Amino acid sequence: MKIAVLPGDGIGTEIVAEAVKVLNALDLGLEMEQAPVGGAGYEASGHPLPPATLKLAKEADAVLFGAVGDWKYDTLDRPLRPEQAILGLRKELGLFANFRPAICYEQLVGASSLKPELIAGLDILIIRELTGDIYFGQPRGRRTATDGHFPGAEEAFDTMRYSRPEIERIAHVAFQAAQKRSKRVTSVDKANVLETFQFWKDVVTEVGKQYPDVALDHMYVDNAAMQLVKAPKKFDVVVTGNMFGDILSDEAAMLTGSIGMLPSASLNDKKQGLYEPSHGSAPDIAGKGIANPLATILSAAMMLRFSLAQPEAADRVENAVKAVLAEGLRTPDIYSEGTTKVGTREMGEAVVKALK
Repeated sequence: MKIAVLPGDGIGTEIVAEAVKVLNALDLGLEMEQAPVGGAGYEASGHPLPPATLKLAKEADAVLFGAVGDWKYDTLDRPLRPEQAILGLRKELGLFANFRPAICYEQLVGASSLKPELIAGLDILIIRELTGDIYFGQPRGRRTATDGHFPGAEEAFDTMRYSRPEIERIAHVAFQAAQKRSKRVTSVDKANVLETFQFWKDVVTEVGKQYPDVALDHMYVDNAAMQLVKAPKKFDVVVTGNMFGDILSDEAAMLTGSIGMLPSASLNDKKQGLYEPSHGSAPDIAGKGIANPLATILSAAMMLRFSLAQPEAADRVENAVKAVLAEGLRTPDIYSEGTTKVGTREMGEAVVKALK
């Protein structure tokens, strides 16, 4: 089992190091090879996704990814910015299905900004289509407007588009995931305004007929954003497009107390996956040793379950995280009075100790 380890930038190097420690502690004989990506890739070879890094990722059974980005790269041309690395990996590996679980651990109910009764026992799975929508749609660019309210003015444009096969395959993923949970799927769209998402709604409805044991409902994205903070436990599996999923999953992360607790998995049709925390590179705290590594460690657990066929090892990691939280250990982002504040390395070492 070969893992491409791509720490990236900012706190990525710190949090991935702790996840690697946890994986090594499992003694599964995993082969792990590290390579630069993002800003580190640009510094190494002049591109955020160096050819050697992409080759390693394609050859691996799974990719453990940290985070990319730093303000110092904001003046680069867009194709050379660190964020293009993750977009490139999604495209080149065909990672079309993004799983983002939002689970509120019992020990962290007090860390959420919502009332405890709203989020206690929360367990939502957001499934985001990852290779289509406005992020990848063509044509895109800048031009001089020939129509609209200001003809002759400079304008920028992106294209939102989805094909039937793209919607069908992510819908099947969502319904099959729901069959293993509470058998409820909420499809989030903007069908009242966007033709793209009227088509999305129609196709998801058709696919849903193949899963009579799963209840399907549809919700406009603005209402879904409101309901996530009003009554989040109404949701089980949420399936939506690339842009809406990007926004809603970050919103859901804060229900759990911190985005530092939210793992994610991005899979292709071969179960090859890229596993990363849902947060960014946080250059403002990089090098301070205070970043929360738990989202990355939990992402490694998802990797064990989905790509490496090691469900028992995944359970061990997740239970170790719960044990550490039960001990009262907290990084600053989830700290509350009465708990013990620890740094990145201390939290990772505590998970390793709990494993043993």
